[in-house]
Amino acid sequence: MPTHTANGDSRLSFWSRVREFAVPPSMIETATARRLTGDWAGACAAAGIDVDLHLRAVAQTHGRESASRIRADLRHLAPDLLRWHLPRIAPDGLLRPGLTITLARYEAAGRGDGRPLHLVLRTPPAWADAGQRISLALWDGSVDGAVARGHPHPRPNRRFRLDLHRHLWDARRSGELRIRSGADQPAGRPVSDPDLLAMVPQGLSCAVDRWAAEAGILLDAGRWPTRSVVVRFAGRHRLVLDLVPDADGTGPPALRIAAASTQGGASGLPVLPDAATWTLPDLELLRAGAIEADRLHPLVASALVPGYAPSAGPPRTPHGAGRPRLVECRGAQHRIGLVDGVLAPLDHDPAEIRREELLAALTGTPLPCLQAIDEAHRHPDCLSGVRERLDHGDVAGALAVVEGLLGPDALLRDGALRDELEAAARRRITYGLYRAGLSGPGPDRTFMDMKSRRRTRDDRSRPRHATLH
Repeated sequence: MPTHTANGDSRLSFWSRVREFAVPPSMIETATARRLTGDWAGACAAAGIDVDLHLRAVAQTHGRESASRIRADLRHLAPDLLRWHLPRIAPDGLLRPGLTITLARYEAAGRGDGRPLHLVLRTPPAWADAGQRISLALWDGSVDGAVARGHPHPRPNRRFRLDLHRHLWDARRSGELRIRSGADQPAGRPVSDPDLLAMVPQGLSCAVDRWAAEAGILLDAGRWPTRSVVVRFAGRHRLVLDLVPDADGTGPPALRIAAASTQGGASGLPVLPDAATWTLPDLELLRAGAIEADRLHPLVASALVPGYAPSAGPPRTPHGAGRPRLVECRGAQHRIGLVDGVLAPLDHDPAEIRREELLAALTGTPLPCLQAIDEAHRHPDCLSGVRERLDHGDVAGALAVVEGLLGPDALLRDGALRDELEAAARRRITYGLYRAGLSGPGPDRTFMDMKSRRRTRDDRSRPRHATLH
């Protein structure tokens, strides 16, 4: 298989998994409902965003006009859409850690220093990224304002910025995604500059045909004296491109290659934002037939698919939830299913089950039905899906899968499933300590001592109540 095909398939597979687990439908539904009622803080809470700003304090410090503009943006912030579009890393599709991303800039109004306010979003460092929670704050451009709970990079990153891509988080402008992503252009059309395309390594999904327009937006917004931009891709590879007028003056400006480098030069030039560098993953998935519009965020689907209307199908349920499963047991097919909130054999009488459980306690071999139930408790087939949901912070979804398999009243047994739930709980504690400023990276973190604590029988709680508060 050619390299570019393999890379393309890998990218499609990666983003397909991200779209399945990273922003669950329940999060989108709850955040949207709260946003539409004007509860922007509740929408942020539903989307796993911690708000570290107070509008009353903003009005006192930076003036009522600034506070009013920020409040207006927050009311139209779609935090689930923002999470949908945030940069992610391989192999698990988790949020890129340790970023500070500008969402909006507010030029100084009545401030003597002339520095703009930034509405910023911060992703935690990798060691504290449990639950994939993110925080929303203000940065005033000062050195003191850059201190943010021990964040490794508290200043806004000029490569990852969304103030020039408000359609990726502002519900009022989500429709602009169609033009800004190039979805309004036919797939497979000839590239306007073959020389520029030749400089991009094979297999990279770069939005080359959008670079000129996006470079113009970048240069005009920053009022840069230069007409050159840096494009970063493929590790340390960089292109320095000049935005030049059309030859006859009737067409849009075009990009001309000024330099190509694998070094860290051209640091003083503006950098094309990451959101403008790459082809929109959702557009690639749609064009490859790897995803249906109903699996996209509704605002994204409405922008990319003309005439899209959400289907009114039944709510999704965990795969196989509530249905009896068949087990080969002593030459016959038996069923196991949920009875009174726990997974139990359906084709054996209680006396036989008690005898078999006693036999198993005396190191005997239990019935195949009981073996299947024990395996479901310790290492179920759905374990990878549970792990993915926990990694992406979808605790409710993970617990729904577990309860759909074992029942809401099941006691967790020792095994891989319980280990995953306990590890997720410890990671959540780590994040809480990070937010409180009580822990940092390294082997001496205080929360690591919790691993050595022994649990009593009373601690073996039920899936929903024991692990992830």
